[in-house]
Amino acid sequence: MLEKKDISYERAILVGIITREQPEEKVEEYMDELEFLTYTAGGEVMKRFVQRVEIPNPKTFIGSGKLQEIEDYVKEHEIGAVIFDDELSPVQQRNIERQLRCKILDRTGLILDIFAQRATTSYARTQVELAQYEYLLPRLTGLWTHLERQRGGIGMRGPGETEIETDRRIVRDRIALLKKKLDKIDRQMETQRGNRGALVRVALVGYTNVGKSTLMNVISKSEVFAENKLFATLDTTVRKVVLGNLPFLLSDTVGFIRKLPTQLVESFKSTLDEVREADLLLHVVDISHPSFEDHIESVNQILSEIDCADKNILMVFNKIDQYRAEVLDADDLVTERTSRHYSIGEWKDTWMQRMSGNVVFISALNRENLDEFRKMVYREVRKIHIGRFPYNNFLYPENLDEYSPEN
Repeated sequence: MLEKKDISYERAILVGIITREQPEEKVEEYMDELEFLTYTAGGEVMKRFVQRVEIPNPKTFIGSGKLQEIEDYVKEHEIGAVIFDDELSPVQQRNIERQLRCKILDRTGLILDIFAQRATTSYARTQVELAQYEYLLPRLTGLWTHLERQRGGIGMRGPGETEIETDRRIVRDRIALLKKKLDKIDRQMETQRGNRGALVRVALVGYTNVGKSTLMNVISKSEVFAENKLFATLDTTVRKVVLGNLPFLLSDTVGFIRKLPTQLVESFKSTLDEVREADLLLHVVDISHPSFEDHIESVNQILSEIDCADKNILMVFNKIDQYRAEVLDADDLVTERTSRHYSIGEWKDTWMQRMSGNVVFISALNRENLDEFRKMVYREVRKIHIGRFPYNNFLYPENLDEYSPEN
């Protein structure tokens, strides 16, 4: 493990806006997440800048006064990167770069950078490269400002456009090549999925950094990479798991996130195919996160977009060991009690009603309630298996009360 002094962190600042659609409290949550993303990418956040606007400035995203304030701070503190929480248009990014004269990133670009760092297999690298090129294509003009037609003057007309068009053609050709490569790999992976036979397929889904890989390691006794950073897992990992004497396939998939770039959803289509073809989804939630209900909504939205909202879902609330309910002062007669004051027991009752009992509360790290978790997974997998093979009913008991983790 490297000590902090051995790691070179790039100095960065964050920029967000408060609008009607994004109230101040929500923006604060987004900025916290953006700071964690920046840390994951190897950056150190020096300061946050937030501005209240009706609508983003079409030219510079934020107002001229706030942009000047940021410029002064960048010069004074030698900032290497300015990161915006929302996606910038190519025009906005180019105009901001001209004024600040440093690296400008938006949330999409930051996530793509993290994915590029995390991609280890050829397949993941191809997916990320495709997403990066599709993101880069409309922004190529920003790379050729020294040759743009608008600069004008003798000897400056024409070549700039030629350079840009040449670069665009190269990128388009590369995108076409990557898509063909992914199509070929997709067909191979589809064949592999078909060769797995009729075993029940279970997929772990959820927001990024909720403990899916840790849970995968505990259940399957494997060694999937797990770390307290966002997007620790990019490649889908599939393991055969046996509970009691009932076998099934368990997949660990890439985590979701709010404002997930559309390029990534498309590029990681095959990774999401593991979710599409699963018989049962284990929706893992970090209940210790103050915005876990928003995370659930974000994951459900993406599941809906890939036509998986109607699948069998078991809600798995993880990290109960880290959960801390807010406590109301007995003398406080003003503050209204909200869901943030719920105990684990109250959350359990709430979600039991919402999910018709398909809920379990665990700590994968401390292995709390894992027996209950295994029994619930066994029950759901058995139900699917018996529906597929009724004549196997006598092979598998209805419950795992006699099951112990050592078996």
